[in-house]
Amino acid sequence: MSFIKEFKEFALKGNLVDIAVAFVMGGAFGKVVSTFTEKLIAPLIGLLTGGTNFYDKKLVLKAGMEEVKDPAGNVLAAKIDEVALEWGAFVTVIIDFIIVAFVMFLVIKGINALKKKEAAAPTGPAPLSTTETLLTEIRDSLKK
Repeated sequence: MSFIKEFKEFALKGNLVDIAVAFVMGGAFGKVVSTFTEKLIAPLIGLLTGGTNFYDKKLVLKAGMEEVKDPAGNVLAAKIDEVALEWGAFVTVIIDFIIVAFVMFLVIKGINALKKKEAAAPTGPAPLSTTETLLTEIRDSLKK
């Protein structure tokens, strides 16, 4: 089988389309969860912690400094960037992850429950093989 033919079968089978749809929906769901966390959860946590913005929490390792100029415009001290561990943003992303993981767990659990119901549905007796059919006919003819 040629590579192109094999790829065509794969693409048309539906797997590729299903993956693409799941990827787009997952990205959109990620944005919804991020907004939920930043706009609903973070303010509630901020309210509980005294009105501070939880997302902006950080541990400053080295303070920054703005550029210092004299009245003539000469630079006396260069700008120094702040070095900080932004743990509030990290915790917010962890909350996002936990929400997404929990929702995915519920979705997979629901899908598995539906699969179990389909598998548990009785399919009726299996059709007899040709050997079993012949043996049944022989048995019935001997009973007569």
